[in-house]
Amino acid sequence: MKLFDVYQLFNIEIVKGLGCRVWDTQGNDYLDLYGGHAVISVGHSHPDYVKAITEQIHTLGFYSNYVINSLQKTFAEKLGKACDYEDYSLFLVNTGAEANENALKLASFHNGKKRIVSFRNSFHGRTSAAVRVTDNPKIIAPINALLPVTYVQMNDSEAVDKELKKGDVSSVIIEGIQGIGGILMPDEQFIRDLRMLCTKYEVVLIFDEIQSGYGRSGKFFAHQYAGIRPDIITVAKGIANGFPMSAMLISPMFTPVYGMLGTTFGGNHLACAAAIAVLDIMEKEQLVDNARLVGDFLINELKNLDFDGIKEVRGCGLMIGIEFYESVKEIRTKLLFEEKVFTGVSGTNTIRLLPPLCISMDEVRCFMTKLRKILLFE
Repeated sequence: MKLFDVYQLFNIEIVKGLGCRVWDTQGNDYLDLYGGHAVISVGHSHPDYVKAITEQIHTLGFYSNYVINSLQKTFAEKLGKACDYEDYSLFLVNTGAEANENALKLASFHNGKKRIVSFRNSFHGRTSAAVRVTDNPKIIAPINALLPVTYVQMNDSEAVDKELKKGDVSSVIIEGIQGIGGILMPDEQFIRDLRMLCTKYEVVLIFDEIQSGYGRSGKFFAHQYAGIRPDIITVAKGIANGFPMSAMLISPMFTPVYGMLGTTFGGNHLACAAAIAVLDIMEKEQLVDNARLVGDFLINELKNLDFDGIKEVRGCGLMIGIEFYESVKEIRTKLLFEEKVFTGVSGTNTIRLLPPLCISMDEVRCFMTKLRKILLFE
């Protein structure tokens, strides 16, 4: 049997990681400015994280959600305190798409409506409803296309009002910061308008913080810059530093009913051990503050680059987009193969930076030296 060939791979195999660095089979050392799609939050192979997982697997790796799992309760309490949502409830699943699926489903259960409002350039996953609310027709199969979804432009409050006043909208789903869309940030006033409109028309407001959450923006959640509280928040990526896990944070306005949601693997013992370790490390090492401070420094350095090929530098914290006037393929390839730096991409013209939250000022300076060498031939 061979693998189903859907990934365009670099000819590199990573076999080791530590902090913000990874190594390939040839022993080459890379600076990781991408964190495997924003997944690595506390750094590769953090000793506290490794210890927690190792101890748990020696005790119990898995049992089903038909018995008590006190690790789930411990994690919920820690997460509530860390993100200031102690009055919300937690439902644990496995992937970002699965979290969004359940969020859209719960919203529809709540108000009995079907239509969803999403936004241009959005990405929410590749399964069923999650892919339907993603603004990319190429990955929406005919079986997915039946769900009624309306896409509007981000930051257009009037367009949202026009759709919501029709009375058939179940939920509005929006990313805290659009990631695959190019590190596009909703205006704070627009976020406040969304909250007001969803409350006015009794529509569920879902914030997809899968990429922008867990401290990456310099706050625990990107929407917290606007001072609002969504009805549902979805998280994944950095939640367990690479172990498959995701979650929904659910407002007290929702009433749980036995059987309305469910999962086999979600919130298993090993996943919870990993997620608890991540929160403990984030608190101990003040990684949300680090994301803000180091991110501000990096954004400032990028904006001050004397290179007229850069159109715009966007983002906050350690979620950064560098948009160029032309394709970034050559720049990204040189960074990877010549300077040994992993970066991401959005579309053809934007490089995405999503490093581990533990990245240091010295590592950022190292990256800037390498980037200047590529762009300015220094």
